[in-house]
Amino acid sequence: MNMQTDVSPVRSHPADAPAPRAGAAKFTADTAAVFIREILLLLRDPFSLVFSLLQPLVFLALFGPLLTGALGVGSTAETLQWFVPGVIVMIALFGTSMTGSNLLYELMTGSYERVLATPLCRSSLLVGRALKEFAPLVIQGLLIVLVCVPFGFELYPFHVLAGLALLGVFGIGVGALSCALALAAQNREWMFWTVQQTLLFPLLILSGMMLPLDTGPAWMRTVALLNPLTYIVDAERALLGGAVADPAVARGVLAAVLTCVVGLVVGIRRTRRTV
Repeated sequence: MNMQTDVSPVRSHPADAPAPRAGAAKFTADTAAVFIREILLLLRDPFSLVFSLLQPLVFLALFGPLLTGALGVGSTAETLQWFVPGVIVMIALFGTSMTGSNLLYELMTGSYERVLATPLCRSSLLVGRALKEFAPLVIQGLLIVLVCVPFGFELYPFHVLAGLALLGVFGIGVGALSCALALAAQNREWMFWTVQQTLLFPLLILSGMMLPLDTGPAWMRTVALLNPLTYIVDAERALLGGAVADPAVARGVLAAVLTCVVGLVVGIRRTRRTV
């Protein structure tokens, strides 16, 4: 009598095995992992963070006194109240626009290809990098403000925090665009720096960041209206001056949000297309 026995393998499922993440949970976890990785890289090399503060301090020490006569104000304190917000925006613009240079280095060394081989979703690779730009902006902005307080800069703590939050939103968008530019340039490093430098200084000058545009030619004032950085600078001056209800703040918030959304959309699309 033949007896047949079912000997098909039994697959065991450990009760304590974590369920795989999906959807928003996976995106959040992956973004946090990329953010932590980027922050740790920054903490291991804090020299770049410290060095980036030297240029703004030089501008404050040497360029600030020259503005006292140009602005028609009678004290250094009034000059700082106008000039410090522009310097903080300058820190954000210089720092975030060069975010893609780190990605370029990873592309050239092949480390980015290893990151692409991980199960991290492509969108998180871009968003995590962009969010990393928020922390240095807050630290650098606070240090600049605190340095200027003994010289007459009037401090409004909550307004400063609101201004830094606004700048963080704007910086995330610029950082995402910088990463997208790096992915488009790939091994052509010269292309990244050519585009970055070509756009950087016109945006800076045409925002009224360093010099007032009120006395400039009409064409310059017209072009400045098309520059989103103009509205960020105006909003920062209003916030750091204690005028939170100023209409410039609302325009600055709109410009920062639009820059952030456009930057993330462009950056995520470019990241997903990267092989």
